[in-house]
Amino acid sequence: MAAKNNKKDNYLDYIPRYNEQYSFEADSDGKVTILVENKGFFNLVAQKLFGKPKVTQVHLDEMGNFVWPLIDGKRTVYDIALLVKEAFGHKAEPLYERLSVYMRTLEQYGFIKMERQM
Repeated sequence: MAAKNNKKDNYLDYIPRYNEQYSFEADSDGKVTILVENKGFFNLVAQKLFGKPKVTQVHLDEMGNFVWPLIDGKRTVYDIALLVKEAFGHKAEPLYERLSVYMRTLEQYGFIKMERQM
């Protein structure tokens, strides 16, 4: 009988990666904008009838502008958290909870994908 692995999944051990479906740009000040192309029939109708843009721009906040370039497919959420703490200090607290919620939000919108660390 094989032994069960009782190790719990820890979100801080996951590695975020960009979703290649979305492009992004950063200006000279490091402000990141994620570009979401509005495709499909309903988006086409909304573009024609209501002037919805072909590309929606999602502007990140101060911490997002810092975190986004750190997503390199190698760093874990924990690694990124240490860099956030170093840069923002007490302003980032509660650090792990806040960063986890932020990463989960990026994941829910499909901007990043989370992979288990091997």
